[in-house]
Amino acid sequence: MDEQTAIRRLKHGDIDGLGDLVRHYEVQAVRAAYLITHDRALAEDVVQTTFLRIYQHIHQYDEQRPFAPWLMRSVINAAILAAQRQQRDVSLDNAGDVTWADLLPDSAPGPENQMEQAELREAVWQALDRLSPEQRAAVVLRYFLEMSDDEMSGQLDISASTVRWRLHTARKQLRVLLRRWWDKPHWQEG
Repeated sequence: MDEQTAIRRLKHGDIDGLGDLVRHYEVQAVRAAYLITHDRALAEDVVQTTFLRIYQHIHQYDEQRPFAPWLMRSVINAAILAAQRQQRDVSLDNAGDVTWADLLPDSAPGPENQMEQAELREAVWQALDRLSPEQRAAVVLRYFLEMSDDEMSGQLDISASTVRWRLHTARKQLRVLLRRWWDKPHWQEG
């Protein structure tokens, strides 16, 4: 798919341009939204609504800028709002029909430590459930989408120092929640 062609088609009213963009970005967008909302149906709704808004406001998109960050910023912001609304309405103990552990990639552990790996995955996802939506978004963008502070700042429309603070407080809270597992270097500050 040629992204710029799809965008130009969409700007000229050709709905197939939107279809191309959806096919290209939907999986990544739903995954990011799910990691923030904890609810597959809600994540899919967030992404669908975001694509609808993009269709309605595509004329505001500057073709000189990359499309993916513009899209993902919209998805992340919508997911944060949806998660905040969900927190007010539903207990976070109910993670829906898909567990956080289902989304973590398997590292192909040997038989002797498969159980430990499964326990760790579940503990990480339960700990992420306890973070605020803003902290969870920061963790998702950094550790799952591998964004830099500057990229995250642009995605979330906050300063880089606020990004660093959210990551710091999220990691601090995760350290407490995961103290049993805290010998893993990938969560260390530095």
